[in-house]
This record gives sequence, structure tokens and C-alpha cells, in this order.
Amino acid sequence: MGTYLILLGLLSICSLSFSQVPLECNRELLQDVDFPGTDIIFLPSPDADHCQQLCTQHSSCQFFTFSRADWTRDNTYFRCYLKSSPSGQPDARTALQGVTSGFSLKPCNPDPQPCLSQVYQNVEFPGADYRSFFTADHEECQRACTQDPACQFFTFVNELFTPEKFRFKCQLKFSLAIPRTPVVERKAGIISGFSLETQTTQNTACLGKIFPSTAIPENHIQTLPAASPEHCQTLCSAHPLCTYFTYVSTNLSCHMKNNPNEMVTKKKEGVTSGIPARFCELDASWLKVAHKDIDFPGSDIRFELEDDADTCQKTCTEDRFCQFYSFDTENLFGLDRRRCYLKSVITMPAPPKVTKQANVVSGFTLKNC
Repeated sequence: MGTYLILLGLLSICSLSFSQVPLECNRELLQDVDFPGTDIIFLPSPDADHCQQLCTQHSSCQFFTFSRADWTRDNTYFRCYLKSSPSGQPDARTALQGVTSGFSLKPCNPDPQPCLSQVYQNVEFPGADYRSFFTADHEECQRACTQDPACQFFTFVNELFTPEKFRFKCQLKFSLAIPRTPVVERKAGIISGFSLETQTTQNTACLGKIFPSTAIPENHIQTLPAASPEHCQTLCSAHPLCTYFTYVSTNLSCHMKNNPNEMVTKKKEGVTSGIPARFCELDASWLKVAHKDIDFPGSDIRFELEDDADTCQKTCTEDRFCQFYSFDTENLFGLDRRRCYLKSVITMPAPPKVTKQANVVSGFTLKNC
């Protein structure tokens, strides 16, 4: 009995320290201060406030350093370096011109969908375009982005841009605003699933259309991991260029495709195809499904010790940061309780690239403002 309690205590300590974050809310941004080392990843970002929100939504980030537009040592400006340490605090703080550092807002009870109202003069968000037209100014371009369900950010070309034929062009851009599992793989003894609080944007319910044992071989635009055809359909529905999809069960892959003019299908076992839902909310019953022998590795917030997969899903649903989970059914050290890994990814607007460009204006949707 004593050994059991010791093991249980050690596992509880592991659970608490698995992804430690600062206990106190710290919103301070430190100008010209670097937190060197301990990088997790760097992401493109237009300013320190956006970088701080990226850090807040990243499962492991505890603090960050952002290289501003006035960074002059090389061309690595507009980079958001996400960082962590065992203590939850930077190992060092050094003076460095052109950077801003700060902390995750996870302890501050942050809004999961932050308002990003700032616009950026002479800054471009290249790539991720899905629609363009001409508007009188960047304010109208931002209004168009806000009113378009798919738009997450934009770039507007002003009246001074060269060549002249591109002036007043408004480019609407997107990043997937729903939780997406970076990896889905088969692994015995693992049960994975989703939080029942996964957010959708439409109120009208619809069933969608799925074609079993059917492939659509052409017009590929992107492949993402997915746990089921219904999961794939949800990903396709969130992508403004996806006109239909094919899901391959053998490798758990979702192939999104684009051709608004025709859809050519063929029979194929082990493959499912379908059509996305537009302006409606897909039936969410697929979120309740627990996928046996499927793992969602990485993106861990922390783990808890739970009795079963149903309790693990409930724990994920009740945690405002958790979007999906993996439950390890292995009976560790002979204990009755198993490890429930809570997971999350960034869902806020995140441009794939941020660069300097004269006579353009970029910004984000105001849907969350």
C-alpha cells in the first residue's frame, strides 16, 4: 500500500509539472529585452501583441521574444520566437535592440478568440489568398474581410503602389480557424477524441453529403491528418477553396480538392469522399466518437490521471484550453488510473509569412471585436 501511494504521488507531481506555466498573470511587454535560448519554434507575426497571443494559444509556450520591424542585424524581423523552460521563466534576460519580449497570457484567463484590431502600414501578409477585388481604402477591405466567413486577414494595395494596375486591390486571406490535429497515427492501446466544446460559426444545422467507397482523384490542393471522414469534412468546410474532399482510411489522410466546375468520382474501397457544408453547422455527433487505437501525438498541454476514455473526454471538454485528447489505456505500474493527455493548437489568425512592403496595408478580421 505504501509503494502504491508513493507511485501515485510521483505521478501526480508529473501531471502538475508536465507543462508548467507561470502562476501569475504578467501582461508586461519588455522593449529591447531578449530572452535568449529555450526556443520551441518561431512563427511569422506582425507585432509583439500578436506574438503574445500566439504564445498564449501554443500548448507549450510560456514566454517569447519578437523581432520588430526595426531589427537590423539581418532580415529575420517579424519573427515570434516561442519559448519554455522547466521553471516557467526565462533562463536569462539581455539587452537587445529591435526585439520585444513577454509572457504567455494563459494565467490571465484570456479570450480564446482575441480581437486583433491593429492595422499595419507597409507590411504585407504574402500567400493564403482565396479571393481578391478592388476597394476604395484599407478600411473597406477590412470590412469585407470581417463580413466574409472565411477571411482571417487581408492585405490592401494603396494608391501609391507600383505597378499602378494593382492599386486599390484588396486580397482576402485565410488560415484554418478550427482545431486541427497536426498528426494522426495508429497506435495500439491509445484512444483519442475531441472536446465537445469545439467551436463552429454557423447556427443552421445540416447533415452534409458523404460518398462511401468513392474517390475523387483530381484537383488536389492540400492534405491534412484526420481521424475520420466526418473530421475531414469539417476541415474541408473550413477551407474556402475546398469544393470537395477524399478521405483515405489506410493512412488517416484528408485530401482537400478544388474544382467548382465539375466533380469526377470513381468507386474505390477504403476511401470516402464528400462535399463540404457552407453557411450551416455540420452535425457534431462525430465529436463524441472515441477513436480506438488512434493517437494524436504532440500538442500536449498536460496530462491527468483518469479512470477511462469517457472521463478523459469530459476533462478535455471542461478545460477551456483543451481541443482534443489522447488516452493511454496502459495500466502504468499496476495503478488503476491511466494517463489522459490534453492537447491544443493555435486557432487564431496566423499569416504564413509577414514581410515589409511599401504602400500596402495589412490587418485582421474584426469578427471577434
